[in-house]
Amino acid sequence: MANKILVAALIAAGVLSSSVAQAQEGPFMVRVRAVHVAFDNGQKDGLNTATALGAIEADSRWIPELDLSYFFTKNIAAELVLTYPQTVDITAANGGNIGKIKALPPSLLVQYHFTDLGAFKPYVGLGANYTIFMSRDNILGGVASVEKSSVGLAAQVGFDYMFNKNWGLNVDVKYIQMETDVTAGGTKIGTLDLSPITAGVGVSYRF
Repeated sequence: MANKILVAALIAAGVLSSSVAQAQEGPFMVRVRAVHVAFDNGQKDGLNTATALGAIEADSRWIPELDLSYFFTKNIAAELVLTYPQTVDITAANGGNIGKIKALPPSLLVQYHFTDLGAFKPYVGLGANYTIFMSRDNILGGVASVEKSSVGLAAQVGFDYMFNKNWGLNVDVKYIQMETDVTAGGTKIGTLDLSPITAGVGVSYRF
């Protein structure tokens, strides 16, 4: 009888430890997306008047995006969003070229994941974007330039649909606050507000 109790206890302990190990599996998730970036194309503080070129437009485009997430719990995760430096062509509404800048915009967000809907796992996120501006002296033929960097809010909503414990489909929408002061001769002539909304679709891999 004692042997049977011991065997049952060992089996129960094995099942429990297996369940705990399974619950602790897969803290990392990698997502690869194709993302459409739609710039806000705003201008503030008289930039429109200073250039006398009408409304300023930064061309929207598709870009690749990679992110790495770490799950602290089954619901709470942090996501680092990465891409390569993007060349932003800035043109006036009349088609005239104002110049171009390069922007590298990594973002870090804290997410809450809803996990009680089976394979469908929606999430919301809030964090910060840090944009590094390069080739920033090419505005108005070198007459004007932008700041080296900007810090702004980043917010997102999205979902993963998991086909199995590793692979899934991801859909994600973000708002990224991205604006920079424009100066000429050391004097601020305005603020270029790029703040894009991004919409992406891609694959998720959890491990």
